[in-house]
Amino acid sequence: MRVVSLVPSLTEAVALSAPGVLVGATDWCTHPAHLDVTRIGGTKNPRTDRIIALAPDLVVANEEENRAPDLAALRAAGIEVLVTEIRDVPQAFSELERVLTRFGTRPRWLDEAEETWSSLPAPEHRTTAVVPIWRRPWMVLGRDTFAGDVLARLGVDHVYATHEERYPRIPLADLRATAPDVVVLPDEPYRFTADDGPEAFPGLPCALVSGRHLTWYGPSLAEAPRLLRAALRAAHR
Repeated sequence: MRVVSLVPSLTEAVALSAPGVLVGATDWCTHPAHLDVTRIGGTKNPRTDRIIALAPDLVVANEEENRAPDLAALRAAGIEVLVTEIRDVPQAFSELERVLTRFGTRPRWLDEAEETWSSLPAPEHRTTAVVPIWRRPWMVLGRDTFAGDVLARLGVDHVYATHEERYPRIPLADLRATAPDVVVLPDEPYRFTADDGPEAFPGLPCALVSGRHLTWYGPSLAEAPRLLRAALRAAHR
């Protein structure tokens, strides 16, 4: 079977679970390291001509990360496209199983990740957070997002969870005015660092977290709770 993945987290999941089936992936597919496949452009601007030339049996995609016109072009070329929809942790597991079933496998990491999330202890207390995902302009997590559900299960309630938009643009002054317990700064899609992000929120604890563990649904799910909690704790030291 020949597979092209248009989603970094699904690329990692497929590559580790069904070695050898991937023939193409996006430029942003960084895991596993040293993945040797044809690169087909970005998630939002894939080279559909290059994908078609690879003659894949299946393209795996996501309704949020990939554009409908690109997926339509692939289908018009006679290529099967499997589109996932993932808005929370349980849906991540059901969609991962749906994808990996196509290759006749259920990897151990998937069982371990499900066990990790199903056995999470209840948070001792809840905190509020602002979660920027971009700056210039500032954008944050809003309603109905996978990352928001990940944080909620760890006891972190982001203040724009009921916003009408999923990724609203909010002026920096308004973000500061919410006075959250913590500002969560992932390193993707915008690469927040110790020198780029925290200075915008003087007086507020800032947690620098791995975007892979906050937003990816794949093998990283098994270690995500431990690493995210450690980053959140470090912000309050």
